[in-house]
Amino acid sequence: MSKFLAEEKPRQADFKTKSPYFSNAARSEGVYKGHSYSFCLPRDYAQENIYPEIRQSIQAYFTRNEIKWHDGQDGKPSNHMCDSQVCCANFLFPFADKPNSLATLLRSIYPSLDKMLPIEDDLFVAFEWIGHENYLNEVKSANRNRTRGANFTSADAAVMFQHIDGRKQIVLIEWKYTEAYYGTSLEVAKSGRKRTDIYRPLFEKDDCPIDKKLLPSYEALFYEPFYQFMRQQFLANEMEKVEELGAAVVSLMHIAPTHNTDFKYITSPELRSLGISATDVWTKLVKAPGKFISVSTEELFGRFDVIQHPETRSWHTYIAERYAWIIA
Repeated sequence: MSKFLAEEKPRQADFKTKSPYFSNAARSEGVYKGHSYSFCLPRDYAQENIYPEIRQSIQAYFTRNEIKWHDGQDGKPSNHMCDSQVCCANFLFPFADKPNSLATLLRSIYPSLDKMLPIEDDLFVAFEWIGHENYLNEVKSANRNRTRGANFTSADAAVMFQHIDGRKQIVLIEWKYTEAYYGTSLEVAKSGRKRTDIYRPLFEKDDCPIDKKLLPSYEALFYEPFYQFMRQQFLANEMEKVEELGAAVVSLMHIAPTHNTDFKYITSPELRSLGISATDVWTKLVKAPGKFISVSTEELFGRFDVIQHPETRSWHTYIAERYAWIIA
């Protein structure tokens, strides 16, 4: 367990007990993977893990687009209050119908951003984006569609905007919260299939976005979070080549708390000499400048000007109370 996760569990339990955002029934302990915890909600009240103003709209969005909630049941989100997908939803979905606020948020990272563009369902943020085609040639059965949020490479979120010069850009977002990874190779799946075989054709392409001269070996990428970074970078690259949704540029942005220092650990032994953190290593391995950007949750959201966008005030109050570390 990461130090940050150990700290977050009692903070979330305290938030559930004291805040006005939960029904009395939801304040009870919840069962997660067979055990009862104070930092979990009862399964019947898992929807209260979501910011109140978006509870109905985001569940309708997930249902409409057949998106899987991680650890969710009966179409509801996870009942674990430290769940990363829930955290991502609480931070980003409130901006899905607020393009001006979202533009202000992202302009601190993309200064030439002119205006946000709708990406799905007339919304300005999409979740569990897998691309319009099976670009990575990931296995699916003949009678089953690809699933968003499970079994296929998904970006946690995606946004699209237009630059001042008229170019359209899609940014795939990889969201982290309390995650920490250690040195376990993922070369071989539980099924016995070698994951290296699935993605090798993309790696061997001349336009592979990864600097092969700097990379010690292809197999060095099969440790988290590099395995996720690799697949999402491949997805961005393939989307850009076909100009999905008219986008001339498709890039990857990683968002994670600075407070989660355990995430910095470089899990792949062969990559440890390339940088001081996992994201530092990946920034160096991606050939094209700007195609991978890492930003802290605190930097991106902590400096957001709520006064300029009063429509986000209640959301900001919720975030500042539940995830107080963003302004600490």
